Amino acid sequence: MFTLHRTTRIAIWSCAAVLAGCAKKENAAVDTSSAMASSTASTTTSAAPAAPAALNLADVAGKWNMRAVPTSGTDTSATTYVLTATSKTSGWTITFPGRKAMPVKVSVEGDSIMIAASNYPSVRRKGVTVSTNGVVRLQGGSLTGTTTAHYKVKTADSVLTLTTTGTRAQ
Repeated sequence: MFTLHRTTRIAIWSCAAVLAGCAKKENAAVDTSSAMASSTASTTTSAAPAAPAALNLADVAGKWNMRAVPTSGTDTSATTYVLTATSKTSGWTITFPGRKAMPVKVSVEGDSIMIAASNYPSVRRKGVTVSTNGVVRLQGGSLTGTTTAHYKVKTADSVLTLTTTGTRAQ
């Protein structure tokens, strides 16, 4: 049987051991944190990626033969069109075979060109209206990127993602 005196002594020694253990852990945490902070500071300064060079629209001005292919599914047929680009964000058009040119909205962010076309009759789905938005980049003399098509159907909005590539028209 433990006596009150013996139990008190054990409790005091236990508390002292816990406090000593906590003190060591706190010091270790401080040491580790300061080491990690200096390590993080050195990697932060050396690992910052360079921002992509801003694209000059004059580099893409002209006519481009474009090809858009679905990224998934059984239909892998290409949709082709001509993209007419200007050296500014206005005056851009896309022309599907057998159709009139239609204006598109263009904006530039870094090395990316965002292209959006409002509601128009779909080339891929007869009798359905579609709107598209995409991003292309000039890489090795070609335009490459992705386009998302939003089809207006009676059920939920149908979406198709396409891989877009373009070469300068001769």
